[in-house]
Amino acid sequence: MHRNDLCWCGSGLKYKRCHLEFDEKIDGMKLDFKRGQVRPPHEIIKTEKDIAGIIESGKINNAALDLIAENIKEGMDTLTLNDIADKFIVDNGGIPACLNYAGYPKSICISINNVVCHGIPSEKTILKSGDIVNVDITTILNGYFADASRMFMIGDVSDEAKKLVEVTRQCMELGINAAKPWHFLGDIGAVIEKNAHANHYSVVTALGGHGVGKKFHEEPFVNHIGEKNTGMLLVPGMVFTVEPMINAGDFDVYTDEDDGWTVYTKDGSLSAQWEKTILITETGTKVLAE
Repeated sequence: MHRNDLCWCGSGLKYKRCHLEFDEKIDGMKLDFKRGQVRPPHEIIKTEKDIAGIIESGKINNAALDLIAENIKEGMDTLTLNDIADKFIVDNGGIPACLNYAGYPKSICISINNVVCHGIPSEKTILKSGDIVNVDITTILNGYFADASRMFMIGDVSDEAKKLVEVTRQCMELGINAAKPWHFLGDIGAVIEKNAHANHYSVVTALGGHGVGKKFHEEPFVNHIGEKNTGMLLVPGMVFTVEPMINAGDFDVYTDEDDGWTVYTKDGSLSAQWEKTILITETGTKVLAE
């Protein structure tokens, strides 16, 4: 690309005033392809306009999760929670991204105990004391996506379950702290895997985090196990989720054959998940949805 061409990012600025220095820095790095070190594709690098759009979508998403936190309780059916979130998102100008995505029938995902992810809300599913519950919400606002999930503990929860929820939150935060500009994607999985295994838990590998922003799922795939200094180079402007799924037992999972969505631990053990959408900045990370 010529210095005076319009930049590839779509900012409308000339290349020399926008991403020329950025590209030159990447080109000057000696990537080790044997370790899977690759440069990120241009199309996943977000502009200031994109980031502002994701932040606004994230505000609605965060508020929807706050509303769930205010309402979730023992004896409530999960369809009621779905409807609360759906109405809030729509009333604030957003679109629930999950609804009708690849045939998914509801607006949010609610996963309880041994459900790893993609639990479908239902009036027949009643929250009980002792349950640990993941609520996963993705919002679209003006074409921009924001994605996050939180864990909730219902009533009298066992010490075992409380520890799993807390360690999983720690895993997510450690992963986010490891996501540094000009370092590598494998750094995230490495710290998550280490912390989970130190607590005698396993990390789900069949599913992971993902790029997000202009689409629901973009590059890169964020594996929650890994080795430091491997994988895609992390650069300013990348937006993706860190969402470790941590099991109390084995890491193997399976998908319900009847509904095609609900993912369970294969051994029936408890599972927990936390998720945030983050931006790689010049100096570290910024959380856009939580």
